Order: sequence, then C-alpha cells, then structure tokens
Amino acid sequence: MVRVSYRPELIGGHLALDLVNTVAWRLDPGRAVDRFTELSNVERWLLAAGVITDGGVVTRRLRDDLVAARDIAYDVLASLAIGDRPARAAIDALHGLVSEVVRSASVEVSPFGWRADDPGGVVRLAVWRLFEDEDLGRLRQCGDDGCGWLFLDRSKNGSRRWCSSADCGNRARARRHYQRARDESTA
Repeated sequence: MVRVSYRPELIGGHLALDLVNTVAWRLDPGRAVDRFTELSNVERWLLAAGVITDGGVVTRRLRDDLVAARDIAYDVLASLAIGDRPARAAIDALHGLVSEVVRSASVEVSPFGWRADDPGGVVRLAVWRLFEDEDLGRLRQCGDDGCGWLFLDRSKNGSRRWCSSADCGNRARARRHYQRARDESTA
C-alpha cells in the first residue's frame, strides 16, 4: 500500500477552524481520521498554517495541547454552526482554555496585541480571536452528512454549503447525477 503524505487543507477561513478541521469525516465514525495522530502531520499543519517557520518543534506535549484546544473549540463551534446552544460544560472548558492562554500571553505595543511565544499558545490565542473578532453568524458546517468540517461563509449572499466545492460539493453533485440517471432508467 502506498502511503500518501498528509497535505493540510486550510479552508475554514480562520486558523481556529482549520485546527478543528484536522479531523476528517468527523461525523462518520467508520471513516473518521485524526490527522494529528502522527507528530509529522502536526508539524505539516503548523507549517502550512504559518504558526511555525521551521520544523522540529513538535513534541507529544504540543500535539496533546493542540488536540485539547481543537476538541474544546469544536464542542462549542459545532453547536453554534448548526444553530444550537453549546453545552455549559463546553463553554466552561472554552473559558478555561481562553483564560489560561491570556494569562500566559504577553502584550506587544507595536503592533498592539496579544502574543504567545509557543505554537500551542499561538493556536489557543487564535481560538480566542475567532470568538472575539469574527461574525459567528457566518459559521457553517459542511453540508455533507459525514464531513463535519466547519468554515466561515464569506460569500456575498451567505449561501456556501460545502467545506470545499471541489471535494464535498462534487461528491454531492455526483450523487444527485447518479440518482437522476438511475431514476430515469427505472422510469
């Protein structure tokens, strides 16, 4: 079997959403894949997302920190994306994540803003910034039943349905085409 190297897809529209999207097929337990099981994949993602510029900084501890931040963020964001109210426990976990990273971050004057010195802190600050800076009314979950990826719908009319038109969107169009052709042949 040929092993394909992981290539991060940064399609969420925000670093925090790209983090939660490191679990492929999240809503289909039979197909779900956690891209962060291998440290090399964590490094690829951090490099692609611009969090680090050099390799070799990924440790199990960093991976575990990122996975914890990812899971906490997903618990809240997935609920918001489908119009539900997040569970109190998820909100409390998010509060703990945010307050911990703000406590450990520094404030820079030029340009003004919160800074973290480590990749885990940078990503956790991004989670906080998503909630602070973005219009979460534009937060969506992919329309594919098994995908579960989240994204910010920045389309003018707010009609984006798929994490990727070329991936989940094409699969949906192919299913519809197949169903139409099958219906016509049986008619």
